[in-house]
Amino acid sequence: MSDKQAKRERFEHVFSTIVDELLTYMKDNSMPDDAIAWFKRNLDYNTPGGKLNRGLSVVDTVDLLLCTDESGKRTRELSDDEYFKAAVLGWCIELLQAYFLVADDMMDASITRRGHACWYRVQNVGNIAINDAFMLEGAIYFLLKKHFRGERYYVDLLELFHDTTFQTELGQLVDLITAPEDSVDLSKFSLDKHHLIVVYKTAFYSFYLPVALAMRMCGVDDENLYKRALDILLPLGEYFQIQDDYLDCYGTPQVIGKIGTDILDNKCSWNINVALENATPEQRQVLDQNYGRKDSACEQRVKEIFNASNIDLKKRFEQYEQDSYHRIHSLINEIPETQGLKRSVFVSFFDKVYKRSK
Repeated sequence: MSDKQAKRERFEHVFSTIVDELLTYMKDNSMPDDAIAWFKRNLDYNTPGGKLNRGLSVVDTVDLLLCTDESGKRTRELSDDEYFKAAVLGWCIELLQAYFLVADDMMDASITRRGHACWYRVQNVGNIAINDAFMLEGAIYFLLKKHFRGERYYVDLLELFHDTTFQTELGQLVDLITAPEDSVDLSKFSLDKHHLIVVYKTAFYSFYLPVALAMRMCGVDDENLYKRALDILLPLGEYFQIQDDYLDCYGTPQVIGKIGTDILDNKCSWNINVALENATPEQRQVLDQNYGRKDSACEQRVKEIFNASNIDLKKRFEQYEQDSYHRIHSLINEIPETQGLKRSVFVSFFDKVYKRSK
């Protein structure tokens, strides 16, 4: 078994424990057997099926902060209690992700998620999925109270989850009213709007939250260090999402595991916004007439504009990726080698996403 697989299995074992805790709470409150079985199915179907990068990042960050010195040399291993607490926080992020996805799939009328039917499309679920999403979110605060109520940083954890949830919902709102699938209006699009959507909808909860939770657990109290972390992780999250947008159009389906649909779905992606910013009036007319149409011929016309010599998205992305590398690494290198925050935390994050192909 590879180290990566072993890490995932140990992390998944903690999920089994917290599911038992949630179901025990239901039993202790005299919930009927069918409600308990329903919630278990909801948890199992929607929470552990993804890559688990967000959750595992909490464990990895705690491990770097507590178990390595300034030179990166390993000094000890996490205790069982430290690992468990870090993993619980990681699963709380995965529950937050599950809550967002169950709701998002209903808003977008999506068909599949992670290779399976979206939860609301599973037989007999339907609109019950709305309450199921709320229950996934509620599970976060049950677990935080159960495992961290006695810690001095308990309120900090609560604030992090509440703040990040609201930030993500703000990003979702801007996305929904800017790019509804059934009403294409490219005049609403802009790179500034894309930046807002990406930072609020993705970067806060996918990049900043895992590191900030780990820092709280490790006793980092200096608020300036949280500001430094934010200044690095939000641009890193934006870079990650722009990569995702680019790969949707230019990635190989066999590698990225899906066929890109951003053009067909009227997504306010980096690709279309760069094209709009650089298009001639004639090219703009082609984009207006073909973007967001459920038609493969229209999609092909849009891609032809993307590849036009004056737009050349591939070249522009290569330049953006190179600029991002230097900008983010310069921010990382400005971190003082001080107790409480290590450059290796951010280098580890960056290495996971730089020049990825899926």
